Amino acid sequence: MALEFSRAEAADAEALAQLVNSAYRGEASRLGWTTEADLLDGRRIDAAGILDLLAESDSLILACKRQNRLLGSVHLRHAAGQVHIGMLAVSPAHQDQGIGKQLLQQAEQWAARTWPVRIFVMAVIPQRRELIEFYQRRGYRSTGRIEPFPENPALWTPKVGGLCLELLEKPVQQAQTSLNSGDY
Repeated sequence: MALEFSRAEAADAEALAQLVNSAYRGEASRLGWTTEADLLDGRRIDAAGILDLLAESDSLILACKRQNRLLGSVHLRHAAGQVHIGMLAVSPAHQDQGIGKQLLQQAEQWAARTWPVRIFVMAVIPQRRELIEFYQRRGYRSTGRIEPFPENPALWTPKVGGLCLELLEKPVQQAQTSLNSGDY
């Protein structure tokens, strides 16, 4: 059955927060390969955080559903000709089915249709080599730039020291070329 992609609404906030947390944190996340459970305790985001993202003028969350069931989501934020792609999440029970690839492809297409964009940017924890390799297979390249890992003790606490974020980029032209070649 086909996947359906749509812009998330405020009514989706709680379900989106549950989905993202199940993909990244806690024991449930260990069912999939996107877990950060060995690196961080707590939640990735809460419903209030989702609502804040949805309220921003240059921000949207793309939801992926099959038969009205939420399977994945991704956050897009536009600024100065760049679209930051973040919080790409697929339900652990539905990982390894190509949903993440399709969701990323749809995110790039939505961003290019919605905003004037030259480059896609994302931040990944460098310890997550398998995740970086997933994005590299989709045309993202390391910029060599490292940013501090954000602090938010109300939601999460690090389990390991030295957490940071590595920035990856993909030019829009390259994204359109890979879409045309069917490389997903």
